Amino acid sequence: MKSKLPVLTLKGSPHQIGYGHGKKARPEIEQNLEVYFHRFKSETELSHDVAISRASKFLEVINKVSPEYAETMMGVAAGSGQEILDITALNVRYELMYSQFSKIGLKPVPKIFGCTAFATLPTAVENGHLIMAQNWDWIPDVKAIFLKVRNENGPDVLSFTEAGVVGGKIGLNSEGLGLLINGIVSSKDDWARLKKPFHVRCWEILRSKTLGRATRIVSQGERNCSANFILGQQKTIGNGKGKVIDIESAPEAVCELGPDKGAVAHTNHFSNPKILGVKQVLDEERLSTLQRYRRIQRLLDGTVRMGEKLDLASVKSMLRDHFGKPESVCRHSNLKLPEYERYETVVSVIMDLSERKLWATMGSPCSTEYSPIKL
Repeated sequence: MKSKLPVLTLKGSPHQIGYGHGKKARPEIEQNLEVYFHRFKSETELSHDVAISRASKFLEVINKVSPEYAETMMGVAAGSGQEILDITALNVRYELMYSQFSKIGLKPVPKIFGCTAFATLPTAVENGHLIMAQNWDWIPDVKAIFLKVRNENGPDVLSFTEAGVVGGKIGLNSEGLGLLINGIVSSKDDWARLKKPFHVRCWEILRSKTLGRATRIVSQGERNCSANFILGQQKTIGNGKGKVIDIESAPEAVCELGPDKGAVAHTNHFSNPKILGVKQVLDEERLSTLQRYRRIQRLLDGTVRMGEKLDLASVKSMLRDHFGKPESVCRHSNLKLPEYERYETVVSVIMDLSERKLWATMGSPCSTEYSPIKL
């Protein structure tokens, strides 16, 4: 099956970009607000009033640390006809949800996150291009979109995001820089730190011209919540050179991991939480993240790390892998769980940084053909 990807092409000032996003994705934003405010209450014990109160505090933070992001959110609110605090809550849903997951981690927690991501150096790819790929596993009802943004100040950006969220979390830019992410929960996650939010960091990373700058955006200062960032760059088109770095970030420390024999991969747990000064909150998610991690490493061990060079078809095959289904790399709903606890691969993305191009599916890659989008 082939599905048409929802791509919004946006340009102008931050407010104009946000307004176009809000206007063109108005029904999708309305649905995402409905989904998330319901999830805040049912899964993370946050009432609407409490979520809005915390969002108001984060709006003050975003206005200070990233005025352009705040202005873009204002545009989204105006274009979609929504209140700015509702849009802010959507943009800080990572902090609102993940700090709650940390607090209630001792209780039974549903399988609340996923994602399998990997990147391969140009030397490990048939055409000599740096490849980054990810399955984003999340709530099936969330509406996802792709943004092609022509920035007045900074590189052009092609990214995947949730409708209403300004900061794309999987994407690339015109400087050949790419980003993949994995959600992680730790014992120190706390929204009340009121630091630069996760999606603002993602937005700033994709507006960076260099890998060094992108790395500093992750590592400088403290963070509200934990996360993993895989960053890559192949600046010169088709020169066969590129760099990849994986940064595990906890609220008070980071750990940098390099490629192993041409490739790096990550799922939803820390490789060494002790050196980051945190305890890991895995609970029911433990089986899924460890299983997916072992599987993607085994797939890379049997190809890239044995000297075999990847091509687009082999990357697609990895992302469609069903070993351990339903908690597989290509993740499917676990029908043994209540409907509100079911998570699956919502979007699958493959990026070629040299070509400034990506291929994606909306829905499980095993049943959907990848469609291309070029920056």
